[in-house]
Amino acid sequence: MRSGKKTTGGKYVSIRKKKKYERAGQRRLVKLGPDKRKKVRTRGGNEKVFMLRANTINVQVKDKKKKLEIKNVIETPSNRFLARQNIITKGTIVETEIGKVKVTNRPTQEGNINGILVE
Repeated sequence: MRSGKKTTGGKYVSIRKKKKYERAGQRRLVKLGPDKRKKVRTRGGNEKVFMLRANTINVQVKDKKKKLEIKNVIETPSNRFLARQNIITKGTIVETEIGKVKVTNRPTQEGNINGILVE
């Protein structure tokens, strides 16, 4: 809604407040650190789990999955400043024991981090 006044001089008055499902959610950033998750109640009484901090990543190596520790955030293609702050998003390249790994999921939506090996 526009703030200020109408061209006639009248005020803009909101018709009603926003309902819970219309309100914007909290901005979630997954930082590098000891695991920390949060649960939020959603519509229908269901729960969503999202990450706040993480230090492990599930990596697909050949036909097996391995859980590896994240050493450092190398680069984030969407925003280079996120890499400097050790924030993990989809597409972020992180350093692990076996090499560089690219994050393939959205950790804020799922509650874990998945990735594939990058040469």
